[in-house]
This record gives sequence, C-alpha cells and structure tokens, in this order.
Amino acid sequence: MHDVNNVHLHAIEDDFFVFYKPAGVSFHSEQCAGFVVLAEELVNEKLYPVHRLDKVTSGLIILARNKEAAAEFTSLFSDHKIKKFYLAVSDAKPKKKQGWIKGDMQKSRRGAFKLLKSQANPAITRFYSKSIRPGLRAYLLKPFSGKTHQLRVAMKSLGAPILGDSTYAGSEDERTNLHAYALQFSYKGQLKEYRCDYTLGAHLNEVFNSDEFKEWTAPWTLDW
Repeated sequence: MHDVNNVHLHAIEDDFFVFYKPAGVSFHSEQCAGFVVLAEELVNEKLYPVHRLDKVTSGLIILARNKEAAAEFTSLFSDHKIKKFYLAVSDAKPKKKQGWIKGDMQKSRRGAFKLLKSQANPAITRFYSKSIRPGLRAYLLKPFSGKTHQLRVAMKSLGAPILGDSTYAGSEDERTNLHAYALQFSYKGQLKEYRCDYTLGAHLNEVFNSDEFKEWTAPWTLDW
C-alpha cells in the first residue's frame, strides 16, 4: 500500500515523473518544504514544475526531468491537450446531476472566488455525479480551462460545495475532498494514462470502494 501521508512516486518515465501529492502539502515552500522540494529530495534530481494543485487537493502531478520536457508539457497544458479528471465528494444535493458549469470567475473575499453568469473568459467544467449513499454524492469533474479554485467554485455554484472545503461553505470534514484522480495525454507519440485511486480521507475511500465507482475506472472513456 502507498503511504498516502507522504509525497511519493506514482510513475517513472524517461522525461518526467508522475508524483502523488498528499492533501495539506503546499506546492511551493511556505514555512516548511513544499511539494517540489520534497519531490526533488525523493528522486535526488532537479525537477521542473509544469502544472500545480491547490494545497488542499491530493493526487497526481507531473514534474518534468529536463528543460525540453518542461517546455513540451507547458505547451501541452496551455493547448489543453492533457486531460485531467478530478474526484470530489459533497453531502449537499446539487442543482443538477451532470452537465456543464460555465462562467467568468471573479475574486471574492478572503482569497476566494465566485462564479459569474457572464461568459467573457469563462471557467469551463463538465461533470458526472453518482449517489454513493444517502447524504454522500461523488463527482467526476473534467476542467476545460485552468483557473485558480475552478472546481471548488464550480461545485459551490451547483449548490453542492465540496465536503470539508470551508473556504466555499462545505460541511466540516477531516480534509477538503478534492482529488486529482487521472491524467491522459499523448507524449512523443505514445498514449499515457495514469489513475490514482488512493488517498487519505474516509469519504474519498468510501467512493473508491463503492460499486458505483467502477464505471469511472477509465474516466477518459466517458462522453466528455
């Protein structure tokens, strides 16, 4: 079993690594070592960040192993050629059970954002959801843009803030239940697919272990 308390290697490739980031670890250094520093210590080489996750979010992160790979990934991310799939959990009833969430995002108070009805430069997310049991619903989210707090704001706009996400009025829990679950992309002509169905958190693990989750084990096969 993976030690889900700590940063660890999920996959090793010639030009990049895929790491698991636990919830609660900042991407860059704050008072203590950030994710990138911990990852570099783990593999004893210089690494190049190409995307990031919020401190509260667990799951998969790619770090490039050389400048050429970093440039390639930066291009892939900016062209939205890397498909990212996230898992979230809420205890509230959503306004709709699947579909699109689109709207401009605006800074709100205390470092939070809000979703607007305007569509000048919108955050775009598509999602599916499943009831795991009464009072617990799982969400599979695919962002089509890369805005700060995009998925957390999207969930709040559904009337179903993420469980544990106090910034966006989520019910109290041991953690913010948002997990970077899967990645799919083509790199140098090869299709790459990674899934991370482990992390800390009783509610996320309840989802992973549910029968309903089985339909999401290859998220890239769904109709997005």
